[in-house]
Amino acid sequence: MTKLIDAHCHLQDERILPRLPDVIERAREAGVERMICCGTREKDWDAVLRLKEQYPGIIFPAFGLHPWYVKDRSSGWLNTLRGFLEAVPSAVGEIGLDHALENFNEAEQTEIFGTQLELAREHGRPVVIHCRRAWEALAGILERTGPLEHGGIIHSYSGPAELIPGLMKFGLSFSFSGSVTRAGNRRARKALGAVPPDRLLAETDSPDILPEGMDGVNEPANLVRVVKEIAALRGFSEEEAARVTSENARKIFFTAE
Repeated sequence: MTKLIDAHCHLQDERILPRLPDVIERAREAGVERMICCGTREKDWDAVLRLKEQYPGIIFPAFGLHPWYVKDRSSGWLNTLRGFLEAVPSAVGEIGLDHALENFNEAEQTEIFGTQLELAREHGRPVVIHCRRAWEALAGILERTGPLEHGGIIHSYSGPAELIPGLMKFGLSFSFSGSVTRAGNRRARKALGAVPPDRLLAETDSPDILPEGMDGVNEPANLVRVVKEIAALRGFSEEEAARVTSENARKIFFTAE
């Protein structure tokens, strides 16, 4: 099978970091060539950068302020984030909107997300977007801010299939995780079928979203299972699913290297 690219994971997570050498070894043995490691808040951006330096050519970093952590940001968060983007080829992420949180501040989420989209434009970087129960709001922000010249992905896409053409016009692609291996997840499976091959990526979102029937902490080696499921659901061969998802990830993330 073509070497795979995990389009979204969090290797800095405390559930993975203490055993990271073994995790990386298992990923490589499984055919996972590269991993997009996404920061989520100020206190983990340094860890993501260290992982990139520890595993050059394997871990590709992304730095962003996740909607779960907007309330924890410091007054200097934006300058700090800009510094990371200027220091190393990278993406802006994980950023986005989450209206499923209790007591969330929609205006605050919108402002922080919009600011980071502008930062991505300023530095010519792709974005990695998280969206949960905020699809109308996401579309509205993108309508106001315009297309993303350097593209990006909506990770672990969970929105309606009907939204995909409208989101594509902003330069976005769609990544699918272990959630599509769950037979009852009809919405994600329907969405998977609506994505054109040139906008399709695969991810683990490790250490979360284990493929169905697997136990323990999720890790990039399990990307093989996700790709096999994509192949089955789309009527691709496993080789074709591997090639398509990996080529799309390379086009989005690795042009800056």
